[in-house]
Amino acid sequence: MDSTTTDRIIEMAWEDRTTFEAIEFQFGLKEQEVINLMRKEMKLKSFKMWRKRVQGRKTKHEKLRTFAEGRFKCTRQKAISNNSIAKR
Repeated sequence: MDSTTTDRIIEMAWEDRTTFEAIEFQFGLKEQEVINLMRKEMKLKSFKMWRKRVQGRKTKHEKLRTFAEGRFKCTRQKAISNNSIAKR
């Protein structure tokens, strides 16, 4: 895995609205693999802060989300299709 991919996975893991299922769909990493990657790549204090933030967060798991249809998408957000960003 190259550094650009690793950086993108870490960025997605920090985002509140990006689910672990979305990371798995784009990069093939299950939740535990993302946790292991974060542990390996981040400083201990940053990792602990991230784990505390993510643990039990409903928005990080599709099945725990309360809204039934659709998802939030900013109007300025680029379309993402299987890990490739489409042009506007």
